[in-house]
Amino acid sequence: MTDTEQEQPHPASRGRRATQLALGLVLFGISMALMVVASLGVASWDVLHQGLSRSTGISFGLVVNGIGVLVLLAWIPLRVRPGVGTVCNILVVGLVADAALSVLPDSFESLTVRTVLLLTGIALNAVATGLYVGAGLGPGPRDGLMTGLARRGVSIRVARTGIEITVLVAGWLLGGTVGVGTVLFAVAIGPLTQPALKRFTLPA
Repeated sequence: MTDTEQEQPHPASRGRRATQLALGLVLFGISMALMVVASLGVASWDVLHQGLSRSTGISFGLVVNGIGVLVLLAWIPLRVRPGVGTVCNILVVGLVADAALSVLPDSFESLTVRTVLLLTGIALNAVATGLYVGAGLGPGPRDGLMTGLARRGVSIRVARTGIEITVLVAGWLLGGTVGVGTVLFAVAIGPLTQPALKRFTLPA
């Protein structure tokens, strides 16, 4: 056996990938709920989810799942194939978010508590993203839309910015919460997610 062969990591087992995927999706749903109850502003996609929930009366989590299905349909003309992780994302995240919201208070008066919830939610979201993306079982429907557009010649920067602005404005018009948390999430999620991906990405 050569030195190069000795240095190569062993492929991760299916069980380990499935466990990491499941943990990541559960934590992702919890992170969304924490940012919602903090009431200081949520991520751009969650502004849309929250706005639709408030305007239709449908639970936040069911809106998350429903939008995931619609976004997945947009993959078809982009010729992007979903993985098992993509399907699990659509099924699990919204249900976990609703479950977490059902046990958390609707609101908190203390700004300190709300700030802690917001910061915890953002940090947890980054870890969760590193876990489920690092499992290598397929991207979330929203991430896949961005990468699908990139494969069709749209730059990642333009695709990401255009999508984020569109859902943010639409959600705000529908009554979603835009605030300091929205800005903080946009600024912090990239730098926080990068080391999480490095830590949790499993070898192929």
